[in-house]
Amino acid sequence: MTIKAYVYDAYGTLFDVHSVSEKAESEFKGYGKTISEQWRKKQVEYFLLHQLTGPYKPFSEVTRNALLYTLRNLSLQSNEDTLHSLMQSYLELEVYEEVRATLETLQNQNKTQIIFSNGNYEMLSPLVKKRELNHLLRVLSVDDVKQYKPAPAAYQYALETLGVKRHEVLFMSSNFWDITGASSFGFKTAWINRADLEIDELGIRPDYIYKDLSGLLE
Repeated sequence: MTIKAYVYDAYGTLFDVHSVSEKAESEFKGYGKTISEQWRKKQVEYFLLHQLTGPYKPFSEVTRNALLYTLRNLSLQSNEDTLHSLMQSYLELEVYEEVRATLETLQNQNKTQIIFSNGNYEMLSPLVKKRELNHLLRVLSVDDVKQYKPAPAAYQYALETLGVKRHEVLFMSSNFWDITGASSFGFKTAWINRADLEIDELGIRPDYIYKDLSGLLE
């Protein structure tokens, strides 16, 4: 079966969301790892709740609100400069070490490659530019349709934009909730299982499981 489009989730798949822990540690000594973990957990919780209950809020606002909650939950005092510094770290996330070489190899095979993310362009575009991936990937955001993944309408938007059939898309994410949504929609899926987790008991199995993105080249 021919795959015509490689579609990548951004956060946790191409970019390490927990690389924010370094900046968090510099702002709140001894709390960097905890802030990173709680911030990400609350970020995901918030956009899922907004999708279920409405109204839609852009990912940058969701991310800031999740940060505010995290700092308050940890009884850490912050000001606007601190918040700006931590939010800025999301525009400078580290890219996983195998990503660039994998994307370049696939580009040389004339594969269509896009990022499809819950992040909005305000967050994604500077990040992709910062990590010098903009010549390898087109950026597509759910912000265009105001429907967060894993809602079917989000994947439908990506499909229409790509102009291919569902089974001609290989969708990749490190987030199993995203794999669940994409698989249910009809995409071929590859779970990038960076944390070596067990498969969730949701009645869904990805078509492929790789420890990192280089598995695409096997």
